[in-house]
Amino acid sequence: MIQLEEIATRLKRAQSAAIFLHMRPDGDTVGSGMALCRALSMRKVRTEVLCESDIPDKFSFLPGTKEIKKRPTFDAEVYICVDVSGTARLGALEQVFLAGAKKKTTVNIDHHVSNTRYAKYNFVLDRASNCENIAELIRLLGVPVRGEIADFLLLGMVTDSGCFSHSDVDGATFRAAAECLDGGANLSAIAFETMRRRSRAGAELYAEVISHLRYLSDGKIVCALVTREMLACRGLDDSVTEGMVDFGLGIDGVEVSVCLLEVKKTQYRISFRSAGRIDVNAVARTFGGGGHILAAGCMLFGELEEIYEKIAYAVWQNEG
Repeated sequence: MIQLEEIATRLKRAQSAAIFLHMRPDGDTVGSGMALCRALSMRKVRTEVLCESDIPDKFSFLPGTKEIKKRPTFDAEVYICVDVSGTARLGALEQVFLAGAKKKTTVNIDHHVSNTRYAKYNFVLDRASNCENIAELIRLLGVPVRGEIADFLLLGMVTDSGCFSHSDVDGATFRAAAECLDGGANLSAIAFETMRRRSRAGAELYAEVISHLRYLSDGKIVCALVTREMLACRGLDDSVTEGMVDFGLGIDGVEVSVCLLEVKKTQYRISFRSAGRIDVNAVARTFGGGGHILAAGCMLFGELEEIYEKIAYAVWQNEG
């Protein structure tokens, strides 16, 4: 495996870089991209962050997120993907990245076990958040973890670890977070804005979804359904559903929690969370998706009852 030292050495020589986030961005990809952007800028590298999707409003409390662009504005020497398990996760920017990959230096820094190693320089280490990998890279670049860099790194650590509650959190996670706090990161603001704060409409949606949970396999699987109509009638977008899948894991007897987000008729974006016994990365791979052993996702097509049956069967196949 390529080591971060090799990547840091290459980036120290770079004159310009474009940092790619995955579509439907979460706190870890935003935090990874913005922290690395700030670090490279401090080294006088011309840098911009790219994402095909709008950045959720809940991240706007941190300065700089509005700088993220949907298309490149200059021809960068290096293309860097952060928290991106495969190029399809780039959405509309996939073709931009693949076209550039033929003649540019490409870098892939990720923490998903399902990563496809699609770049020239690939560093994939399974940690609670990709921001832990980025924090290590920033140290190797000789840039201090403080100020905005500390805030963005902590953003990813907080959101991808469920505020440090997931089972893949270890001592290294807390040591990386402590470095961010020592650098001035505002943990209370980050936790409130990303994990607790919601609009009244968002709270009403949450209540409706939770009150109509569907149980499968004698209660071992619980499914939360969010339809387009439920979002549209409240003027909400998809980002409000982030984290909704975690609720089910607190229910007695549940092994796998699932959130089904309707994309359009007969198409659903599926998020899986495991209590520990079921490898949901393997479940998601059954349908062409992937992620982590305890958290993964995929896309499913069909009528709703058919999809429930597919989920129950795939989980049963990976049980034990």
